[in-house]
Amino acid sequence: MSEQPELTAAELVVSSPQPDDSGTNTLDRYDWQASMAAADGLELYRQALGADKRLQDGESRRILCEYHEDWVALHGDAAELVSAKHRDPSTDAYRTLNELTHEGGLAHLFLRWRALQEKPTCRLATSGGLANGDVQKFATTMRALREVRLSGQQVVVTDEHRPSIDKFHSAIHANSGKYLPKDWIAGSEGEVSPDEQLRQIARFMSMLNIQAELTRRADIGFAAPTKCAKPVVDHLGFDVPCEAVWNVVYGLFFTRMKAAGPRVDAIISPVLAFANGTELPTSIERERELASRIVTMQDIDLAVMTAVANPSAYGSLASPIRLSRAAVKMRKGNCSDNSIERGEQLRRDYQRYWRNRLNGDPTALAEREKLRRLLLRVSDRSDTPKMRTKSQWGADFWITLQDALEAIPIEQVPSGMDADLLLGGISDLTNECKIWFSEIFDVAVEIERVREENRGSVA
Repeated sequence: MSEQPELTAAELVVSSPQPDDSGTNTLDRYDWQASMAAADGLELYRQALGADKRLQDGESRRILCEYHEDWVALHGDAAELVSAKHRDPSTDAYRTLNELTHEGGLAHLFLRWRALQEKPTCRLATSGGLANGDVQKFATTMRALREVRLSGQQVVVTDEHRPSIDKFHSAIHANSGKYLPKDWIAGSEGEVSPDEQLRQIARFMSMLNIQAELTRRADIGFAAPTKCAKPVVDHLGFDVPCEAVWNVVYGLFFTRMKAAGPRVDAIISPVLAFANGTELPTSIERERELASRIVTMQDIDLAVMTAVANPSAYGSLASPIRLSRAAVKMRKGNCSDNSIERGEQLRRDYQRYWRNRLNGDPTALAEREKLRRLLLRVSDRSDTPKMRTKSQWGADFWITLQDALEAIPIEQVPSGMDADLLLGGISDLTNECKIWFSEIFDVAVEIERVREENRGSVA
């Protein structure tokens, strides 16, 4: 019988079943992990583009999502297992080696690495930092062991590296549960000696990389287009918003990340699947079964070119633009978004006040008209020639109005009304085109212009 060829790291990844499920992800965890995987995918894609800025025939770079680890980067025979761990600001840095081993996922990475015959490289991608002390010393030892491996030397446990190796060994044993290799248990079949366990850890550390202090979940939507998609857009020389390219590639990875659910062969009868003469599936056939979890460079290329061809379809929606007459006039006068939102809310409160008063109060109508005259007088006195020396004076006018309204004696204000509701009255008069925050213009034309520029993102 001929010997079977030794499998490469990439072949082992796709042909070896997962020892356990990586765990259920919440939607926000998928969101951050998909973003980090998309960043890896875009960088692989940028590297894969040839001098003619096209993918070469036979390009094999690809990313396998939610299998063995959060994702696996594959290229030719090589494979890199990636564990992605988001840390909230409340927890921030990994302060102990035990935290890094368990909460940081290194124990799980180590177990998968051993199951795959120690062939893949490994990476922890995390938003957390590495605190001073044992964690930083571990990272220093990891980098030193990596240099030993890359220089072609044998990785061994030296006195210099032993303290971090010993502490990581203890951390794996401590509360390890399912992450403790079976042959590390005393008395088990094929038990591995303590010295060999340390040598395994040294070899693992030489294959490990820690990518710390990555962008947190709250900031990824703002930072990722520039950090991850812009290098690709610039390399290709396209004049398109990088947000469009990011959005379509991120969507591709988000879909693949969620493809770890039921597969077709789980619900269709395995007809003649195990008949006599049936051979074990090859790694190519195994990978074909995982196609729904894989993002190839060809997939990314198609996504990028789709975004380039129609960038407006994949651009990020801007914050809704208010299209009331008051909001448009305040925006024309360079008032801030916060001022506009406040004005809109106070105008609604002012209108509600008078609806309640006018329902059954015979004196309310006369009192409202008296107040309108007062507000117009305040507006007139606040709109000074000195203020209008600026090209855009609406923001200053808004502040001056608030000061003037707060100075109105309480006896001149309708019962139950305060300075905020008076400001709502100013906004209501602005909406009726009685008060302006800039030189007079055609409000209807401006509304149509803003609506056209921000189609789908107006309110």
